[in-house]
Amino acid sequence: MKKYSGIIILVNLVLLLLYFNFSVVKKEEILKDGQLILLELAPVDPRSLMQGDYMRLRYKMAAETNTDSIARRGYCVVRLGHGNVANLVRFQQEQVPLAQGEFLIAYTTPDKWSLEIGAESYFFEEGQGEKYEQAQYGGLMVDHKGNSILTGLYDKNLRVIETVNKKHKAIK
Repeated sequence: MKKYSGIIILVNLVLLLLYFNFSVVKKEEILKDGQLILLELAPVDPRSLMQGDYMRLRYKMAAETNTDSIARRGYCVVRLGHGNVANLVRFQQEQVPLAQGEFLIAYTTPDKWSLEIGAESYFFEEGQGEKYEQAQYGGLMVDHKGNSILTGLYDKNLRVIETVNKKHKAIK
């Protein structure tokens, strides 16, 4: 058995690396081909003493949804308004039906009180907390299957909030 333990460890390591690389490739595809969707944020305290500066995100549409009336897993169907700001149309369990101009964002309800849409926290450089307190929207890149990646936080003028050395970009 001892002579097989090294082989078993090596096979597990290779499988882990393959899974990790596959995950990275899928996220890169979402960033490259996804649709930018802005979700309005609900207010939350932006500090954590143990983890450094970060903002716990709470999306307004999640805060306003009664989780008793929806499935534990499914999709938020949204339409985009001015500046790619999402407007909730409905919740559904399957990826279809989907009308033209509608987009999917996957959600889960880990308990009966909360609805999780996309990333739930945003880490930023220490000392930048004041800047991120102005955040009004979370920017998600979303693929056609409803998978999403948080790409940044946006202010009330739909400009991405960036670190000191970068310029603001406006969404047209």
